[in-house]
Formats: sequence, C-alpha cells, structure tokens
Amino acid sequence: MMPMMVLLTIPLVTAVGFSVDYTSAVTTRSDMQNALDAAIISITTLPTTTAFADRQTSLQQAYVANSGQGTATLTSVNVAADGSATFGATASYPMPTNFMQIARINTVQVGVASAVRKTPALVQSTFKVTKVSGYWNKTMYLYGTRFGDTVAKPLMTISYTYNGFGDPKGYGTTTVSTINGSTSTVVQQQACTTKTVKNFNSLPTGAITQTDSNGKRYVTTCADTFYPANGAGAVIDVSQMDQLYLEMDVPSGNPKVLKSNDPSTSNRLYIGNSDTNMPEVATGQTVNIFTAVPCGQTGYQAWEDGGNPVPADVSNADFFYTTTGKCDFNQRASQTVLTQ
Repeated sequence: MMPMMVLLTIPLVTAVGFSVDYTSAVTTRSDMQNALDAAIISITTLPTTTAFADRQTSLQQAYVANSGQGTATLTSVNVAADGSATFGATASYPMPTNFMQIARINTVQVGVASAVRKTPALVQSTFKVTKVSGYWNKTMYLYGTRFGDTVAKPLMTISYTYNGFGDPKGYGTTTVSTINGSTSTVVQQQACTTKTVKNFNSLPTGAITQTDSNGKRYVTTCADTFYPANGAGAVIDVSQMDQLYLEMDVPSGNPKVLKSNDPSTSNRLYIGNSDTNMPEVATGQTVNIFTAVPCGQTGYQAWEDGGNPVPADVSNADFFYTTTGKCDFNQRASQTVLTQ
C-alpha cells in the first residue's frame, strides 16, 4: 500500500514543483521587461553622435541597475533626417530551475523585447518682439535647465522701459538680448515714439492711434532695429535643455513675478496661432514651453502684466512677441514612447 501511495504522490509533487518554477519564470520575465523598458528609454537621452557600442554598454549598465537579469542587447538605432528616431532591444536570461531539475531541465530561457520611438522636438526657438506697452517697466526672461543640472539659468531677456509721454496706453523702448553665461548680447531693439496730433490723417504705416477722455489725440510709431541688421531676433539653442520656463518680472505689478511654470500666475500668459487668436492659459495650469513653441512655424504669445484682472481677452495684454521653433532629435526622455 505504501509504495503505491508514493508512486501516486510523485506526479503531484512534480506538478506542484513545475508550477513553482513557472511562477518564478513569469515574475522574472516581468522584472526583465520593466528593466529593459527603463534601459532603452535611458539610452535615447544620449547624443546622436554616440557610437552603437557605447549605447550597448549604457543599455546593459542601465538594465542591470534596474534589476534586470541576464544580458540586454541593443538591436537597432535609427535616427531619420527629420529627427524622429526608433530604438530596439532584447534581453535573455537562462533562469535556473528548482523542481524542474527532476525532469533534467536545469534552466528555462526567459526572453523579452522592447522598442521605442521619439518624435522630433524643440531644439531652437527664435523670439521677436512685436509690441509692448504700459506705464510699468518690466522684463521677461527665458530660463533653461541643462541636462544634468538642477539650477535654471537665463537664456534671454526682453526688457521694456516706458517713455513717460502720458498717452492712455503708454509705450516705450524694448530691448531683446540673448544670454550666454555672463555675456549678454542685444539682438533687437524696438523704440516707440509718441506725439499729439490734431487729426489722424496721413498716418505712417503701422501707426498706433489713441484718443483720451478729453479728446486729445495721440500717434505712436515704433521702429525696430536688429543686430545684425539681417537678424531675426533672439535665436536660442535649447537642444541641451531639460526644462524651460518663462518669467515676467513687473516691479510695480501685483503679483510682481509671473511664471509659465507657476499654476498661480501662468494664466496671465496667452498662447495662439495668430496675433488675434491667443487663448489665455487656464487658471491652475503649467505651460510646457517645449510644446508651446510650434515646430517650423510662427507662434504668438503675450502677457498681461498684472494691471488688469484675469481672465481677460488678449486685447488687455501688453507684452506681445512671436516665437518660431526648430525641431530635431532631442535628448529629453519625455519625447520617448514605448512601442513594444
């Protein structure tokens, strides 16, 4: 009787043992997949000049760092002319068994695969002032945080100074400068001159007209000077930036500091596709500058400097500029999407 019970128990024990090894393999495969996904995303942040062998080394290091078992292999790297890119990788591991060794199965091969694609992203942005007004002096900054850094540094300033003429809207001089470390370079200056007139006849092209509550008429003309003369404005290289944000400092305003990445003040920023179609950023939102600047076309932005309550129509804004983006391969991981 006892030998028969033993014989009947062997298949049961074997089945349970196989189940334990199978469960272990499933868990191992899941861990390997997560590790490979993280590893392949990490190598998409390397420059396009990185050699295939160096990417392979980085892939394996990242795979192990994320608790992946076995060997990760980079299978493909393709970067197209427009900056779009795809990456592929696999990982394999001969997982040792426990109970399956009864059947002389000492290892079970566990394999996973992963693939990602990256769309072209902002690598350069050009800012050009179109019109600034108001009695309050103010300065807009573009700040960027480089890959690997933790502190944002200024990349551009646009400073406005009121001319003090006393017309209802108020105009002045605006200076656009790029910043590279401690070096500031003026690239555009817009000087607006205001005078009183008896009528609005024979006005120059682009003249701004105003009439105050007493019927007094004002005409403002603005002249742009670019440096160099054929310049396009502030051309900012953002290819090495992990984060970007805009800041408007208005010493006489309330609030005095407005930021695109501050949900409490970003609603004073307008973003659109024309000088008349610029919706206001919704209250409580943060703005991703990388997507707010369009690729290969002109985008329109404006700020309300704090002199009027918001929400308000863009006609209440007083700091207008255009921004044009150039897009290509970018090292930011946020542009990467898993496809396998």
